[in-house]
Amino acid sequence: MSSNPRAVLRATVKALLVALVALVLAVPLPGTDASAAPAKASPGQKIANGLRKSPVYVDPSYEQGLPPSQQRKLAQRIEKSGIPIRIVLVPLISGDSWGGDPDKMADVVRDRLGESPKREAVYMSISKSGDDFLSAREYPRDKHEAFWGVAAVGRQEDMDGRSLYAKFDRAIDIVEGGNGLKVYEKASKDLKHDSLADDKDGGGLSPLLIGGLAALGLAVLAALWLLVRRLRRAGGLSRGGAFTSPSSVFATAREADERDLRARAQREVLAFGEELSAHQSGEAPDAAALQLALDAYTAAGTVLDGAQGTPDLAGALALVHEGRGALARASEAASRPGTGRRPRKKPKSALPLCFFNPLHGPASGRIRWRPLGRREALHIAACDTCSSAVSGHRAPEALTDTHEGRTVPYFEVPAERSLWAATGYGSLGEVPLTERVIRGDFSRTRDGRDSRDREAQDAPD
Repeated sequence: MSSNPRAVLRATVKALLVALVALVLAVPLPGTDASAAPAKASPGQKIANGLRKSPVYVDPSYEQGLPPSQQRKLAQRIEKSGIPIRIVLVPLISGDSWGGDPDKMADVVRDRLGESPKREAVYMSISKSGDDFLSAREYPRDKHEAFWGVAAVGRQEDMDGRSLYAKFDRAIDIVEGGNGLKVYEKASKDLKHDSLADDKDGGGLSPLLIGGLAALGLAVLAALWLLVRRLRRAGGLSRGGAFTSPSSVFATAREADERDLRARAQREVLAFGEELSAHQSGEAPDAAALQLALDAYTAAGTVLDGAQGTPDLAGALALVHEGRGALARASEAASRPGTGRRPRKKPKSALPLCFFNPLHGPASGRIRWRPLGRREALHIAACDTCSSAVSGHRAPEALTDTHEGRTVPYFEVPAERSLWAATGYGSLGEVPLTERVIRGDFSRTRDGRDSRDREAQDAPD
């Protein structure tokens, strides 16, 4: 028997659920008690459960700053506004379930709530900078200009030092007005004017000091120029494109990030296994969707076991996401009578993780994107941040991989050497990512890449 707990859990869950599928297809079963105790909820699921009861969720550590009485007032304000606003007040710490990023936290909670990508919602929270500033993520983007309006609160002079209740109350006001960008620009303009007035009162800088600073700046630039020349001669600095990076300066940081990502992927795969085992399928489920969820769990474990870097670990997360979507469809089908087996095909409504960087979280929609230097365009799924970058003709923050000794966007690796480049983590093609891993595509591309890398190392100089 394997000593690997994850392998044991995976094999046990698959055996139990495969037997359940066969039994349901053979004999219709009566409904079961839905009140059975579920598995321990993840942080995202815990928040989602709270938001189903109230649009304001506050972690116990913040209850002193936003007590229940003020929470109820904010909930009443939200209900009166008619806008689906959710306030989520939780500690944001680097290394938590969403890396301290309020946008990723909102994406996770929205996914746990099972909200459609087109469903309107505004998520408010504190920002990465702390309690002095608020953050907002809006779906779909910019309808209420919530991002700018909520950001403006931290720049308004009369909000300086005010309570969390006052700041969220003002943020709701601005979102209701729908003119967040205008409010933000005014608040920023006022701050700029205050800064200029302070400089004027202070008398400004003397010409002698300005001349000294200019000389110092020239000296620094000259030193940097000499350093760049030496690095280029030593081969330590590339003259290449925007995605090149030093070979050693950030090596330790990359290794730490990869360890953290591996631990996160392990947690997600195990948590998904627990969700599968806790799945209640008393009524006739969508057998194809349930089988896809099972296969996704197996595929995620396969990729995680063979992961050789960040792109593979991101692939394990993409498979968990695909499996959770299939499990949600199976649960939904279980509540509809007369549901039978459907062909295993990726539903058009299902969105994978962000094409450019799956670590950004679930995509918010599909966009048209033309890679640099190519005539044909791709229709890919992207998060709000990457969609904004593309629409603004900026390069999105792409997940990188190594190809022929260079660091490149993962999708520039030849498709025969990377399953992720071939599929865009689920954005490209009609075959589910899970099915491609189950049939061996991941193992073949990985093994082929390893053999070519060994040939390149053994080749004479």
